[in-house]
Amino acid sequence: MIESVIPLISATEPDWSREQCSRWWEPSRQLLKSIRGYQKWQKSEGIIGRFFRAWHVSQHRFWSVVAASDIPLNCQIEGGLLLTHPNGVVIHPGANIGPNCLILQQVTIVDGVKIGGHVDIGAGAKIIRPVNIGNHAKIGANAVVTCDVPEGATAVGIPAKIINVQKSVEAAK
Repeated sequence: MIESVIPLISATEPDWSREQCSRWWEPSRQLLKSIRGYQKWQKSEGIIGRFFRAWHVSQHRFWSVVAASDIPLNCQIEGGLLLTHPNGVVIHPGANIGPNCLILQQVTIVDGVKIGGHVDIGAGAKIIRPVNIGNHAKIGANAVVTCDVPEGATAVGIPAKIINVQKSVEAAK
């Protein structure tokens, strides 16, 4: 029997290549680039800092309209976020999103949510209470999450129920 080995995407180390723009017209990556740029210059003082902050704010406004999403400049998002279709994505600035996550279209994340690393959130999912979502978890399309989701679990439905808990390869060793 041949076992296939699927490499796990890290839940702790961000993969910055997931956010790299390969061409100019990539609204989701350009939006993330404007957020990262603003956060880089946020604490800089002087005329140069003010100029670059203003530049990134204008870029953020443009790409927010193009992407039809509401992701604030002061949000807490670690590296490697992948927004394949950013339209309708709403993230509260008080939410924490871990590295290497995937968020599809029409997702809403409210204040107080803590999302671990390498979490996949399906289209139309709503996380409407301050909950913790563990590393390598999956949230199904149109799920309404109102309770914590353990590491490696899959949550689906309205309200979301845990249907599958998988052990990670690292935990099995």
